[in-house]
Amino acid sequence: MKQFILSILTTLMIVATTLSAMVILVRATLYVTSIESPLPRAGAILAEILLGVVLLLGTVWLAPHAAVLIFAPKSDKPEGGPLG
Repeated sequence: MKQFILSILTTLMIVATTLSAMVILVRATLYVTSIESPLPRAGAILAEILLGVVLLLGTVWLAPHAAVLIFAPKSDKPEGGPLG
C-alpha cells in the first residue's frame, strides 16, 4: 500500500512540475513577443531558450531521480570490503 501511495504522489509531483514549467515558459513567451525593440527582444529570446532548457531538463531529471530515491531497494550492509 505504501508503494502505491508513493507512486501516485511521485506521478502527481512530476506532472505538477512539468505543468508549472510550461506555464512559466508560456508566460515568458508572451512577455518576449510583446517587446518592440529588436535588440532587447533578441536577448530576451536567448534568455527564454536558456530558461526553457533549464526548466524542462530539470523536470526530466527530477522524474527518474525521485523514482529511484523512493523505490530503490535499501541495503543496510555496504557492498565492498575494507580498503587498504
